[in-house]
Amino acid sequence: MAKPWTTPPPQSLRAGEGFVLADVDTSSTPGFAGDKAYAQQALEAGRETLGELQEKLFAQSRSGGSTGNVLLVLQAMDTAGKGGIVRHVVGAVDPQGVAHHAFKAPTPDELAHDFLWRVRRELPGPGMIGVFDRSHYEDVLIGKVRRLAPPEDIEQRYADIVAFEDELVANGTTLVKVMLHISSDEQKERLADRLDRPDKHWKYNPGDLEERLVWNDYQDAYETAIRRTSTETAPWFVVPADRKWYARIAVQKLLTDALASRGLDWPVAQFDVELERTKLATS
Repeated sequence: MAKPWTTPPPQSLRAGEGFVLADVDTSSTPGFAGDKAYAQQALEAGRETLGELQEKLFAQSRSGGSTGNVLLVLQAMDTAGKGGIVRHVVGAVDPQGVAHHAFKAPTPDELAHDFLWRVRRELPGPGMIGVFDRSHYEDVLIGKVRRLAPPEDIEQRYADIVAFEDELVANGTTLVKVMLHISSDEQKERLADRLDRPDKHWKYNPGDLEERLVWNDYQDAYETAIRRTSTETAPWFVVPADRKWYARIAVQKLLTDALASRGLDWPVAQFDVELERTKLATS
């Protein structure tokens, strides 16, 4: 298969200085030279590479060669496809090397601590790929839109997040922060589909309609959060998500490149291979 990317996602999807969310066409396919059928083939072809890199990361940690990990942060409006990313991209690797956590509304115990307390408890261990389905960014998104905290607290949280992520990177975490950017019209179609299909009723949340009423406020909150927290060590990648097939292949590439950037290799045996081969032959 020919290389499908004319511009790699780490370049074409990165939120740079002066980022404007409205400039991102939610139905576009930045850097990808192919259609849906081609993307599905590329996604399947990329599973083996991603799986091997994940296994190397896991193997290095188990041999004592590395304490690093990778953390994929997924943020999006409802129906944007976070679950599909988890199933079709992360689901391609060995589940023993994945730590997935979906953040919900904070419990009373969590509210009694600072907003990063519950996040620190779910950080991936050595050799793991961590996946945050929503994350610490809820506290500057919902918190801002729904005025759950004073404006000065929200402002302080941006700085706290940058410091927290700098700490993670310094301690060996490779961060991949992804916003799946869906349009209001596409979300409306997906919500309608959930209502039309009994097998999807369980995925429908009447509260999603309330969130649609403040759609523009959420877009402003996302843009501000991305501008304030997209750094050199922990950049944001904004992935157009009206086409699910594009979002999946883009996130797969982002995750694959993040793992590859760690220079992973198989750990060297801590024993005499030839001696063990001889012993095995005579056993």
